[in-house]
Amino acid sequence: MGITFDLAQLVLDDEVAGMIKRTVNGIEVNDETLSLDTIKEVGPFKDYLAHKSTFKNMRLTTSPKLMNRQMRPRWEAAGGKDAYQRAREEVHHILETYEPPKLSDEILKKVHDIVDAAEAEMGIE
Repeated sequence: MGITFDLAQLVLDDEVAGMIKRTVNGIEVNDETLSLDTIKEVGPFKDYLAHKSTFKNMRLTTSPKLMNRQMRPRWEAAGGKDAYQRAREEVHHILETYEPPKLSDEILKKVHDIVDAAEAEMGIE
């Protein structure tokens, strides 16, 4: 990799990895995910897409943040940002808002002890 790294590409790769993980884990198939109650309620040859359960369940498979699934005119009206541009914005957001988890005093002491030992071994004061 040398000394360069593209954080936006990392964010994109994370989204793709999440989609792959979801696919590898499989899709749960049961009465609820098949919407059998909705099928009985709506009946044959009717509009399942407009049913509230379809809207509720549509995000169960994947819900990407960066990849836009809108039709082109709607995407263009919303600014026409591609996935890479959205990933760059996400990187900026993460860098501006991320708060690392707080380490306990015990763990901080262990880390400082390791650093102190390494510095002593190397003759660093």
